[in-house]
Amino acid sequence: MTPFRGLSAFPITPADAAGRVDTGALAGLLERLAAAGVDSVGLLGSTGTYAYLTRAERRRAVEAAVEALGGRVPVIVGAGALRTDEAMSLAGDAEAAGADGLLLAPVSYTPLTDEEVFQHFAAVAGATGLPVCIYNNPSTTHFTFSDDLVVRLSALPRVAAVKNPAPAPVEAKAVVQALRARVPAGFSVGYSADWHSPDAVLAGADAWYSVLGGTLPRTCLALTRAAQAGDEAEMRRIDATLHPLWDLFRRHGSIRVVFAAANLLGLTDAQPPRPVLPLDEAGRAAVAQALAGLDG
Repeated sequence: MTPFRGLSAFPITPADAAGRVDTGALAGLLERLAAAGVDSVGLLGSTGTYAYLTRAERRRAVEAAVEALGGRVPVIVGAGALRTDEAMSLAGDAEAAGADGLLLAPVSYTPLTDEEVFQHFAAVAGATGLPVCIYNNPSTTHFTFSDDLVVRLSALPRVAAVKNPAPAPVEAKAVVQALRARVPAGFSVGYSADWHSPDAVLAGADAWYSVLGGTLPRTCLALTRAAQAGDEAEMRRIDATLHPLWDLFRRHGSIRVVFAAANLLGLTDAQPPRPVLPLDEAGRAAVAQALAGLDG
């Protein structure tokens, strides 16, 4: 069964100022996700600050996560890196540690061409037995996957899914259907950008890759299940309770908000990796107000 379905919850990766992962705190976050019943855990995504961790710490995080979850929830691990050989090594580390799938972003400094990204994916997918999800995150990687490139990549062995930025709700059905018509049967079409992703699921997407799901799994799972069931009224009701958080995500960046939320909920004292700064007192107060009354 593919791990690229339903609610994929992306927790932060608690670490100290030197970038050493707090595996105990991470295990606590993951236990909360497992108890809620999320469909998968997205470890070391952008929310998990993979780009700020060394290979050794990323490996420690995967090992700790697999041990903590004990096979109860599939683990999808980010393997993005600047160099192709490094991404191949990270994919091997994740597979050896027991991961169930990979999330691969074309991290770049020099702008990449479509052909360079295709060859990067072909090399990494060819170096592992794990299924690979294309991670299309233009705001951080400065590379945008066209549908044409996604279709070309979907023909590669083990490239099994895509995580796209969610379209505007009025466009969701057309966008989801247009891509699904061009990729192989069984290829998972999923979305991120929490404030629009439930609409994409309602329109027929296979997965919601959720930042907030890593911190408020029960609420996000209820929202996902309503969208999967086609219960638009219930989906809108739950989504409305999250609008203050979506506004904060857009204003401050989701990573700062979810670190503050994890602190306020007593889940960890970890702060974002420098140079990213935590929210100021006013920002934390706004997060506290947005969390009030929500079911974790």
